[in-house]
Amino acid sequence: MKKITTRFGEVEYDPEKTILFPEGFVGLEHLKSFIVMPNEKNQPLFWLQNINDPDFAFVVTDPTNFFPDYRIAIGPEECKLLQITEDDDIYILSIVTITPDKKITLNLTAPLFFSPKTNRGLQTVLENSPYDVRTPLPEN
Repeated sequence: MKKITTRFGEVEYDPEKTILFPEGFVGLEHLKSFIVMPNEKNQPLFWLQNINDPDFAFVVTDPTNFFPDYRIAIGPEECKLLQITEDDDIYILSIVTITPDKKITLNLTAPLFFSPKTNRGLQTVLENSPYDVRTPLPEN
């Protein structure tokens, strides 16, 4: 086990469970190694905490929790970067943002692909997406 100090305090993690984003994130290409930190309130949100720069942590969620029809096909290039085949399990996640007026939005235009088989992730930008980088949660 290893330890890092984050804004959440000291966090212990298993290096074997580190998620590698070989290309980083859009605009943050230097952020490559992350750990998952579950939400203690048992909600559908959790944290991706960078282990090299502890100031960077993203709240993420499965967008189908809020948008059941949200579907994205993974292509051969993404499979190659994730070191998987198109038949392997893949999770699609969205970065969560809280706007200054306290509205929760999801980035549905630049989703994250995660392969549990290889512990690799990738952020992709969808072209001609009907969604926005700050798609508000649907009204109940």
